[in-house]
Amino acid sequence: MEINKWIAGLLLLAGFTAGAQMESPYEKKRFIQGADTLNYRLLMPEHFEPTEEYPVVLFLHGAGERGSDNEKQLTHGSSLFTSPINRSAFPAIVLAPQCASGDYWAQVEVDRSSYPIGLDFQYEKGPTRSLGLVMELLDSYRGLQYVDNTRIYIMGLSMGGMGTFELLHRLPDVFAAAVPICGAGDPETVAGYADKVPLWIFHGAVDQVVAPDHSLHMVNKLFDAGARPGFTLYDRVNHNSWDYAFAEPELLPWLFSHKK
Repeated sequence: MEINKWIAGLLLLAGFTAGAQMESPYEKKRFIQGADTLNYRLLMPEHFEPTEEYPVVLFLHGAGERGSDNEKQLTHGSSLFTSPINRSAFPAIVLAPQCASGDYWAQVEVDRSSYPIGLDFQYEKGPTRSLGLVMELLDSYRGLQYVDNTRIYIMGLSMGGMGTFELLHRLPDVFAAAVPICGAGDPETVAGYADKVPLWIFHGAVDQVVAPDHSLHMVNKLFDAGARPGFTLYDRVNHNSWDYAFAEPELLPWLFSHKK
């Protein structure tokens, strides 16, 4: 009987240990603004010191990760910031909000009757509910004493890439650098941020969801406006160009090198 209790105790301890190992370093958070709620995940620097100042990375997920579970938005890209090497080299505050089901990070009409999808951006309507909440969430963090407001960064994939371009339009003086991946935007709005925000844009050359032409149009308009964005077009890569972008060894060094 005593041996059985001892074995049971070991199994229970092993279960707790496994659970601790699986626990995400991204804390579950909720941002409440009036009647609206935005779920988000928060990654703090591993050795956080409240007397220090840290950069902030706003990470916008794709359409497939929308919902209310406060989990799916970590599917792609979250491990980029939790690898021991990157957490040590680039201590940062990472905000990963989750867009509500049925909403979108960008003010755009999406035509899914054929692929690649059709996109009609309508920024003049104002931000969507979810994007508006993201703007307010970011503003709340910018007011914290341990946030370095000269080093606020944004990156996003697919729908999140569209949200990245739109937030550059809406907040041109906030971001120190931006990384839109397989996204799209309104090319007629780039003049407002072309000389203010360095960009590194990524896309797959055979993207069957969001055509690479969308990124090409943005790049061309940025050049016309006097900017010199980075642009990486992956040969024979479909919509998952984020896998390749996140594997770029110079991505984070490039991102964190920029200041306002």
